Amino acid sequence: MKKLMLIVALFLTTSVFAQNADDYIQMLKSDVQSNKITIITETMNFTDEQSEIFWPIYTDFSNALSKLADKRIANIKDFAANYDSLSADKANELMENSFQYQNDKLDLNEEYYGTFAEALGPIVAAKYMQLERMIQLIIDVQVSANLPFAKKPGE
Repeated sequence: MKKLMLIVALFLTTSVFAQNADDYIQMLKSDVQSNKITIITETMNFTDEQSEIFWPIYTDFSNALSKLADKRIANIKDFAANYDSLSADKANELMENSFQYQNDKLDLNEEYYGTFAEALGPIVAAKYMQLERMIQLIIDVQVSANLPFAKKPGE
């Protein structure tokens, strides 16, 4: 848990507007991926047998999350490109995309909870999904904290 708290501190001190958005996104992805495996390993304390079962499923899940994150990144970039001239229609489109992302992420988490539960049992799966949710929340807080509020043109 100490490592997880250090990652929280790292994320909360980085500003997306202090750097190029693409550099920020790459840094965030890199930091999360490199630390996430360590956090999972230390927190889950898998047996050798559980580890052999878990990691291939995790790899598939991680790849699916990454593809989903690409959609979120595209939406954030669209918001940034339209920030100074945001129309009502564009605001609606961006919010619909955001809601769709949230729904898709929830669906993916539910799907993989079932996969992990079937392979490793519900308790191990629940513990992992709690940890995964915590990590996802850290990312969500970091991204949200660094996005400006929508504004009317001319504000």
